[in-house]
Amino acid sequence: MEISLARVFLKLGVLGFGGPAAHIAMMRTEVVERRGWLTEKEFLDLLGATNLIPGPNSTELAIFIGHKLGGWRGLLISGICFILPAFLIVLCFAALYQQYGQLPNTAAIFNGMRPVVVSVVVLALWKLGRTTKKTGIALLILSSVLIYLGVHELLVIFLSGLFMGLFKKSLSQKNSLSLELFLFFLKVGSVLFGSGYVLLGFLQKELVENHKYLTSTQLLDAITVGQVTPGPVFTTATFIGYIINGFEGSLLSTIGIFLPSFIFVALVFPFITRLRNSEFFSHFLDGVNSASLGLLLVVVIRLALESFTGPLTLTIAVIAFGILYRFQSINSAYLIISGGALGYFFL
Repeated sequence: MEISLARVFLKLGVLGFGGPAAHIAMMRTEVVERRGWLTEKEFLDLLGATNLIPGPNSTELAIFIGHKLGGWRGLLISGICFILPAFLIVLCFAALYQQYGQLPNTAAIFNGMRPVVVSVVVLALWKLGRTTKKTGIALLILSSVLIYLGVHELLVIFLSGLFMGLFKKSLSQKNSLSLELFLFFLKVGSVLFGSGYVLLGFLQKELVENHKYLTSTQLLDAITVGQVTPGPVFTTATFIGYIINGFEGSLLSTIGIFLPSFIFVALVFPFITRLRNSEFFSHFLDGVNSASLGLLLVVVIRLALESFTGPLTLTIAVIAFGILYRFQSINSAYLIISGGALGYFFL
């Protein structure tokens, strides 16, 4: 199992373009549909759990899956294999950026990828939603509306779980600089909820305004690299660490931001099965899962609003969805890369 986990998450780390929502959809395809390692319900339970702890969601989901399938070894293998390719790719981008002072023109490529990502996530959301009961569907819709209107996602997820639990229960009864970077990103990884998109505001305040380690332009470039490279978006920390203090800074920044995820998953995982055996907490997890799908729906709506910039992007999305729906064994990463190529030449 360890070798199989390594292969799957190395592949996802290399080909996982599109950000957390796309990663979650691709993980579901790999571990639920293709290999049958998890049921839809088990996958949703792990997804719900990732939304209750701070840190990068898709990375934590990878770690959860590894822990469930391979214990402590699986936890380490899946997490490291998912993070490592992105770390190395972003490190190369950072070195080139440091040398030449700018990034290649990635906007057109990213514009071509986004519509495909929307299609990938919509299909995964639809399939996951089919396993949700009517009450869960109502919570999914309500949660997505509240999150879209600006209510904090963690509050919505927790209250959704609490409501479902109570409702169902009632019905049934340089060294110093590198160390400073490590500690800073350790704090970020420990307290930051949500995806890499939330990261921007946090880093702007601390690194640009307070400490002046970066300019706003450098920070935006770092976020861009995290977005357009495969794997976890939080490898933005790799880029920032390199710009501030070279390879040592990049390595310690990366370890700092991802280390809490391994710890949180290890601490939370033993309780998931036990909670499923409790009537109240079983329904609580159902509520959490519904709200997590609601959060995913909000993400895909926002991504669609950003992505559909004209007839070509909409056409790319429709064609990608049709291919994914008709040929479900196809690897969505190849479609995302193809979308990037079309964007580079035509957008």
